[in-house]
Amino acid sequence: MHSSLQPKRRFLARSGPVAIPAAILPAVLAAVLALSACTQEQQNKLGRGIQNWTGTDGVLDIYTGEKLAMRFIQIDKMSTGIGTSDNEARSFRYGYGVVDENFNWLKDAGEKKVYFEVSDYSTSYVFYENYKD
Repeated sequence: MHSSLQPKRRFLARSGPVAIPAAILPAVLAAVLALSACTQEQQNKLGRGIQNWTGTDGVLDIYTGEKLAMRFIQIDKMSTGIGTSDNEARSFRYGYGVVDENFNWLKDAGEKKVYFEVSDYSTSYVFYENYKD
């Protein structure tokens, strides 16, 4: 086929690290606009979804004054509490983690994975299930 008969591809940028085909520009713009129109909570949910897929190995340290009082390790994620009837965000975060009783950053024999909640209020508290049973 003669070079003048071949379809020409139109690019918005011919140089630089990425050349964007003009045909997909509307789709790219729509995706950017859709993401920017999301509420912060929707963006957080998307971020948590990505985090759930990639995984994490979080640590939560609880202090009383300057003294370390409790440590949870191997936390996959912490989520915001959501009301069952009104679907509204609650004032606490929750998750599952291993209680690191001797603060050595390792899961030792007898250290269990438990459910816990952390308050958003000025009265600090951590609720966790009894891991001594």
